[in-house]
Amino acid sequence: MSDALPRRGAAVLARPRAYGWAVVGLVLVAFPFYLDRFWLQAGLFAMAAAIGAPGINLLTGSTGQLSMGHAFFLAVGAYGYCAFAGNGADGLAGLGLPGWLAAVLAVALAGAAGGVFSPIAGRLRGAYLGIATLALIFIGQHVLFNAHDLTGGFNGRAVPPLDLFGFAFDDSELLVAQVPFGSAEKLWYLGLLLLLAGVLFARGVLRGRPGRAMNAIRDHRIAAGVMGVPVARYRAAVFVLSSVYAGLAGVLLALVFQRTVPEYFGMLLSLEYLAMIVIGGLGSVAGAVVGGVFVSLLPQLLNRYSDALPLVSAPGTGGIAPGEAARYLYGAAVVAVVLFLPGGLVRLAARPRGRTARPSHSSGEER
Repeated sequence: MSDALPRRGAAVLARPRAYGWAVVGLVLVAFPFYLDRFWLQAGLFAMAAAIGAPGINLLTGSTGQLSMGHAFFLAVGAYGYCAFAGNGADGLAGLGLPGWLAAVLAVALAGAAGGVFSPIAGRLRGAYLGIATLALIFIGQHVLFNAHDLTGGFNGRAVPPLDLFGFAFDDSELLVAQVPFGSAEKLWYLGLLLLLAGVLFARGVLRGRPGRAMNAIRDHRIAAGVMGVPVARYRAAVFVLSSVYAGLAGVLLALVFQRTVPEYFGMLLSLEYLAMIVIGGLGSVAGAVVGGVFVSLLPQLLNRYSDALPLVSAPGTGGIAPGEAARYLYGAAVVAVVLFLPGGLVRLAARPRGRTARPSHSSGEER
């Protein structure tokens, strides 16, 4: 009897949660029919961040490995897609592959780049790995600015539109329920599918045996090794998986931007991803998504409403630029989370367990 009460209480709590997720899903599906291009692009940037953030969270939040090179793997995904899908019409190197195949190969290339670095990631830990991955940023920036035939140099290169089995995610108008769908509307649904797949896979990893091993490595690597966990192998594998997530986010970013620029994939981007997982919640997939949405949307909202905000103004007009103001704000958010909310923003929505469906004091076990 006492065991049935907690199960019944959990089932009652699960129903509203399922209904809530269903409502959120319907709202997200309906957005392209009602929102203008600015909001759709802002949402797509948030989706790309929410795809890349779980990858760095698996590495840093769940395994305890600090990486400063996440932006490098985003660049590999973005420029890899351009190189595989480009046809050379712009004078830059390109293989002219179908868009879907180019996207798959770009993500695989990011994973392969992570695999090249994984032996180092498997042996270093903490700040040592963070310092080592800084080299990836410097190497990546040097290549992006100087390999003109491949990257376009300082000006970057245009991103070929994605085509998926004859369906093009470009600005060619497509009427759906009398609503014109352009590239932003089409990419919206692709981004939702990629985000859902990435979140479900990360949750599956953390809830299974690999997740328990990763948490053991984070909490006490020596004890994990004594229990039979191959520490170096797991660290290397998680680094590769994190690189794959970054490569996928880089491909989506490139498709939304429609032009890759080397300056974007610098150290600031890596710091932003670290801020995402700290603000959202270390070790939590939902926290990584929340943090990614928060950090990516903040500068866009400040830029949108800079005229109505004090001290914030458009770049070059005096005052604080929206991008700088956003960095101040989420920097303050990192400090506030570390001091007052160690579990991140996701803790605010967490329902306290143990207060629901308490066993009756008249049960046989209490006697």
